[in-house]
Amino acid sequence: MEKRFTSKDAILMVFLLGIALLVVMLMYQVDRQWNRLSEMQRAMQEQADDMRRMRAVMQSLDARLRAGAIAAQDGGPDAHAQVPPAFARAWAATQQPDHAQGDWLVRAFGTGLATLTPLVSSDAYASEVQSYVLESLLIRDPDTLEWQGLLARDWSISDDGLTITFQLREGIEFSDGEPLTAADVVFTYDFIMTDAIAAPRSRAFLEKLETVKALGTHEVAFTFSDPYFNSLSLAGGLQILPRHFYAPFLDNPQRFNQSRGLLMGSGPYRLADPRGWTPDQGLVELERNPRYWGPVDPPFNRLLWRVIENDSARLTTFRNQELDVYGARPREFGQLLADDRLRQRTHHFEYMSPTAGYAYIGWNQERDGRPTRFADPRVRQAMSHLTDVQRIIDEIMLGYAEPAVSPFNPRSPQHDRTLEPYAFDLERARALLREAGFEDRNGDGILQDPEGRAFEFDLVFFQDNEDTRRMVLFLRDLYARAGILMRPRPTEWSVMLDLLNRKDFDAITLGWTSGVETDIYQMFHSSQTVSGGDNFINYRNPALDAVIERARATVDDDERMAIWHEAERILHEDQPYTFLMRRMTLAFIDQRITNLQKTRLGLNLTSIPVEIYVPAIQQKYAR
Repeated sequence: MEKRFTSKDAILMVFLLGIALLVVMLMYQVDRQWNRLSEMQRAMQEQADDMRRMRAVMQSLDARLRAGAIAAQDGGPDAHAQVPPAFARAWAATQQPDHAQGDWLVRAFGTGLATLTPLVSSDAYASEVQSYVLESLLIRDPDTLEWQGLLARDWSISDDGLTITFQLREGIEFSDGEPLTAADVVFTYDFIMTDAIAAPRSRAFLEKLETVKALGTHEVAFTFSDPYFNSLSLAGGLQILPRHFYAPFLDNPQRFNQSRGLLMGSGPYRLADPRGWTPDQGLVELERNPRYWGPVDPPFNRLLWRVIENDSARLTTFRNQELDVYGARPREFGQLLADDRLRQRTHHFEYMSPTAGYAYIGWNQERDGRPTRFADPRVRQAMSHLTDVQRIIDEIMLGYAEPAVSPFNPRSPQHDRTLEPYAFDLERARALLREAGFEDRNGDGILQDPEGRAFEFDLVFFQDNEDTRRMVLFLRDLYARAGILMRPRPTEWSVMLDLLNRKDFDAITLGWTSGVETDIYQMFHSSQTVSGGDNFINYRNPALDAVIERARATVDDDERMAIWHEAERILHEDQPYTFLMRRMTLAFIDQRITNLQKTRLGLNLTSIPVEIYVPAIQQKYAR
């Protein structure tokens, strides 16, 4: 007998599907309620902890009042009404008639982050996130560039210049409510200097520090073994880690070294779960720190960074008003300026940042313990002469860049203005390569070394940057004219970081950020060729090492600049990098972001304490 699907079966199926749908919806609702309950429990626990601490503080305060020992922390009876200079610009923003708290600031990262854990992370994106969570003793005034107290309310320098003593502000807490004291400052230094902790870059900076000692609960002294020109910056710029949070990892350093999201500090924002961030989330979200100690509350409820690696997708997302900030590529900039609708709803900025970093090609000089062809400075000089930087700037960057001569900013007194960028010179490059033993020995158009090995190499670059891709393809054709076979190697960001750590590449193109004065020790000193160090091209020059060490030990500015000029001339001759260019900032920012200003450190979009805000009438995110 033939079995047929009847209307009764259809009704039963619809009924069962309805039940299944109700179950799914119920599970979703339960999951949402569970998450909200977890958030409420966390908030209630934090409030309970805060109440216990508040009672303890009130009891202590009452005892001090009875004893007549209470005094204003920063000196003077009206000190509580004063705003520390570090917060003056942020405080001024709060006095604007349209100032309001709330809303989100939404940005994008062009690459995925491998880790947010401080010390272990090595890219500028992770550093940007950490700057909102971790705080230092001092910060620079963005207009005057003078140092101002942040976690420290005051500091003094010994007569010999070797010891800097900081007085910390009282009442500062980490985002979980634990107090920040001198013990945390000492711990941060000790933690970094622990060899088992994967922090060779940070240790390189701190190698001139002899001791960091707590002189009291809120007083700490940094003592240097030798004079160091950047001692105040080094000590004052140390981002303080909470001892109670990170100390347990000393028992299992590998757990810390391999972690992805261990991030807690005293800053204006925090991770909701300081242990739980993972790269597969595809975004980073920080929430306002409810315990922030500063006199100016952080304006945004949330800071959000979405990982959007494709340039076109990032622009589309910005056009759809799902991002507040977009860094335009040169080929887009003019087109976007001509878009009336976009221009009317955005601010746009076009300028060379005072602290603009530089792009470069790094030539790896040693692999598997053996020197490479790039160990010969004549080969590196030839590669620089073959790299037509001016055409890259004109044809790919459309003029929105300037040639880089060295690591030093051309507007800085560090730079020797007599030095010029390497000019494109095919004949000079061929002559240098012949001197180094490279000739076309079999007539196939490719140079060979004396052993008959072809001059060929891979150039690693980030695969999702379209301008870099175009530059690499352009260079491939230029190098081929000299008989050099360059193979472009587009690579994911996480893989690039791994290649750097293992020094497993022929050549690589990347960029370094810059500061007010650039210490080149970590990039070019021979000691930093260690695993995980930033001299990942294995460049060694004892003469340069000695000059760098002299410059770092010279406190007098004029004398030090003359020594930096000497170091720059060595780098210019040696060409461990082919220095490419410094790019202009080409930024579009949503019109609702208010109080944007240019400073001597660049646009205040990322200034901390946070100075920008969204007026209440223009806010669009509820929580």
